[in-house]
Amino acid sequence: MSSARIFRPSKDASQSGLARTKQWLLEFDRTSPREKDPLMGWTSSSDMLQQVRLEFDTEEEAIAYAKREGIAYRVEKPRPQILRKGLSYSDNFKFNRTAPWTH
Repeated sequence: MSSARIFRPSKDASQSGLARTKQWLLEFDRTSPREKDPLMGWTSSSDMLQQVRLEFDTEEEAIAYAKREGIAYRVEKPRPQILRKGLSYSDNFKFNRTAPWTH
């Protein structure tokens, strides 16, 4: 029997937008360890489920799929998103700065 995790991916550090963060993913857990190829040194695995990544619009759809297919699952809730106040470059040169100049 396979197990899986259901989660919503977080935003990449190099990504400014929120693309590909709104869908829920179902990824299967590793069932066999990775092995190192003695000739080339590459890592490989005979576990084909590691390559499967299913996308769902909602968490409920992902859970319903896992229950229907008999997959043991765990749900990882996303952290609340922290909204940062945007500053412009010209704010560094305002006369009414709250922090004094450092140079």
